[in-house]
Amino acid sequence: MSGVTLTAATRQNLLSLQDTASLTATTQNRLSTGLKVSSALDNPVSFFTSQSLSQRSGDLGNLLDGISNGVQAIQAANQGLTSIQKLVDQAKSVANQALSTQITTTGTASAAYTNSTSAGATTVNLYVNGASTSVALSSGDTIDQALTKLNTVVGAGSFSKSTDGTKIVMNASSDVEFKDTASQTALGFTAGTASSGPTYGTVAAASQSSDLSVSGVSARATLASQYNSLLTQIDQLAGDSSFNGTNLINGKGDNNNLTINFNPKGNSNLTVTATDETSSGLGLTAITGSSAKTSTVGQGNFLLNADINTTLNKLTTASSQLRTDSSTFGSSLSVVQNRQDFSKNLINVLDTGASNLTSADLNAEAANSQALSTRQSLGISALSLANTAQQGILQLLR
Repeated sequence: MSGVTLTAATRQNLLSLQDTASLTATTQNRLSTGLKVSSALDNPVSFFTSQSLSQRSGDLGNLLDGISNGVQAIQAANQGLTSIQKLVDQAKSVANQALSTQITTTGTASAAYTNSTSAGATTVNLYVNGASTSVALSSGDTIDQALTKLNTVVGAGSFSKSTDGTKIVMNASSDVEFKDTASQTALGFTAGTASSGPTYGTVAAASQSSDLSVSGVSARATLASQYNSLLTQIDQLAGDSSFNGTNLINGKGDNNNLTINFNPKGNSNLTVTATDETSSGLGLTAITGSSAKTSTVGQGNFLLNADINTTLNKLTTASSQLRTDSSTFGSSLSVVQNRQDFSKNLINVLDTGASNLTSADLNAEAANSQALSTRQSLGISALSLANTAQQGILQLLR
């Protein structure tokens, strides 16, 4: 069986058309996929290098979610610190208000003072701001002598005598209570009952004469209750300062720390140490009926100025701790935000590098497509011309 013999010119033009068709197919594939390297067969080095860059970009992209959550957790903690600082400032205001609230005991005895020689010595038992004390009156002491002894124990100017010089007048800058009724009647005051006064003494039997009036004690106790309420709010606010289950200010401990990874290997990270910004963590304690200064029952609830000053010192220390911790969190937040921006920019660099290795220049490929179309038309024309001689012989045979 004989084969078809093509002239050299025809065969050359045919090969040229085949090459053009192959290039056209390649160009059309690049235009449709946008890639000049779509598989390892196209360019192994470029293909696998691009894959490596894209994988690293993807890994960093996954870490960005964790970094973003870390930023929000630190911001939540910082917001909690700011709000707790406001509560601490309010607590300072309450304590200062209690310190400026004057406690006084005033009143005039209903009966004249008498202490004749036949009455014998008398001991007046008192509670001054909850502290037990006594005044020994000798038999035959005049009212002036009794006042001198009372003022020595209770405080200068606490006792004086009425205008007629017969009755004792109390004007003390403290809560003065009598331990027993005999002590009151010895000075001419009407005997009181245990339920008639503020009973800030150390025993329940302490009584207060109806001749006397105490001011400031209940006001300070109310302020102590307000102070305790603010401590409760501090604890609740610290507990609510969380983001996605992460709370950095509600207690110390490794389990509460936040570790933020910056690379897939985990060897580049930042650990944000948790702090305890609750009332106990700040060194603040609730005000009770017992004095923190003396541990004496009945001297609490801001009754003593010494206790209030101790509380103010604790609040000052707490404010300093809050400022220090806020500065630490602010520094950590700056680091994390900087790494977040770096990771975003690095992802862009990696994606661009991967694209440069595999992406096709669509403008160039479009121009190639037009040029190949033109070349194909010319090749067909050339092939037609190459067959002209054979067509002449065909005409002779006809």
